Amino acid sequence: MKTEYDFSSAKRGAVVPVASNKERITIRLDRDLVRWFRQEVHDAGGGNYQTLINKALREHIESRREPLEETLRRVMREELHAVH
Repeated sequence: MKTEYDFSSAKRGAVVPVASNKERITIRLDRDLVRWFRQEVHDAGGGNYQTLINKALREHIESRREPLEETLRRVMREELHAVH
């Protein structure tokens, strides 16, 4: 390691730029939920637990948009496909 570093041309902020479709927010979640998502990412060999939370929220919203009849048809197709 050097004894001194030159930060005169350094920039503050995130190293990786945030995607334009993302919005930074502050949210309070139960500790056990955050632990669960972090553990899922760890068990999968890496990734981002926030991305996993985002995916879970999106799946929940999508499932609520789908009419019950469509949900039943989709589940039946998936189950029939799994049997064959």
